[in-house]
Amino acid sequence: MKEIFDNVSGFCSKAVTKAYSTSFSMGIKLLDKKFHTPIYGIYGFVRLADEIVDSFHDYNKANLLKRFKKDTYKAFEDGISLNPILNEFQRTVNKYKIDFELVETFLNSMEMDLGQTEYDPDSYNLYILGSAEVVGLMCLKVFCEGDAKQYEILKPYAMKLGSAFQKVNFLRDLKADYNILGRTYFPNVNFEKFSQEDKFIIQKEIEAEFDEALVGIKMLPSTSRRGVYLAYYYYKKLYLKIKKTPANQLMNTRIRIPNFNKVGLTFKSLIRTQLGIL
Repeated sequence: MKEIFDNVSGFCSKAVTKAYSTSFSMGIKLLDKKFHTPIYGIYGFVRLADEIVDSFHDYNKANLLKRFKKDTYKAFEDGISLNPILNEFQRTVNKYKIDFELVETFLNSMEMDLGQTEYDPDSYNLYILGSAEVVGLMCLKVFCEGDAKQYEILKPYAMKLGSAFQKVNFLRDLKADYNILGRTYFPNVNFEKFSQEDKFIIQKEIEAEFDEALVGIKMLPSTSRRGVYLAYYYYKKLYLKIKKTPANQLMNTRIRIPNFNKVGLTFKSLIRTQLGIL
């Protein structure tokens, strides 16, 4: 029965999420149960694409991504895929009527990672749109459950949250992106001389986006607010830790929050949402 395969597909997407991100796994658990499987489905898809361009160094990444894109389109065309991650993703996209343009924009950003190593302001914004903002919009489509008016109201806030998350990731991963992958996402920054002034300018962008995103989080339905707020709360704490780290040190280490601390953050964010003090 296909129902069994669909259940296996959901399980595989959940396994990918849990293996790659404890923070997002915790956030998903705080969502209404009906959203668990579709959000796992979205995360599983974007994680596989991201791994192709970031991690599979001993393989032809361009060919792998080309095949992944082709298989993705085929999954939508057929309404099924023997790749369980793609099968779950196409089920989510079809059920919640996620615009395929969002999927294409995401995949275009993954292609940018194959060849582009330096970014100007335009390509930087385009990359963030595809790699982060549209992922937030995919999730928002799920949370709004077909309410087009609500989606349009919350859309700019979801994009700001995705952008803030991605810029925090860029700061966190400076060492790996620059020294291993040879990438410099932030435009007009000399990473041979990455300064406190450079870092301060980036921080101001992130703080403004966090502030705007929080306005939208407060407007989310109760079924999704707790989970999204936890992701926001975790990333804000990670950002504050990065903010305290000198610019030269960021180029030589990867700032993280230990898993045992994430558990404490989960309880604190849950209390804050229950008390309405977001």
